[in-house]
Amino acid sequence: MSQEKAKKVETTKFVVKGNCGMCKDRIENAALIKGVKFVEWDKVTDTLTVIYRINKVEIEELHKAVAEVGHDTEKVKAKDDVYSKLPACCLYREGAGKH
Repeated sequence: MSQEKAKKVETTKFVVKGNCGMCKDRIENAALIKGVKFVEWDKVTDTLTVIYRINKVEIEELHKAVAEVGHDTEKVKAKDDVYSKLPACCLYREGAGKH
């Protein structure tokens, strides 16, 4: 029974752009969609680690959820109007400078 459960949960990692602790909170909260068990964003490597139920979550949904709060992923770019509303320390695109 537990072996069957293990097959239903997977871990994925992908790049999410950000700079600071506020970015970390925003990214992790956005990625906590229904079916996600664990999220952690590493600001040094810009890597988001997600443990999720494969029968409840599509990877694309994770990318879209994070992009909707202003953070580019390796698959989905945040809309410019959403990105521009981020606090100055959270602006990570070219020319903004990484803190």
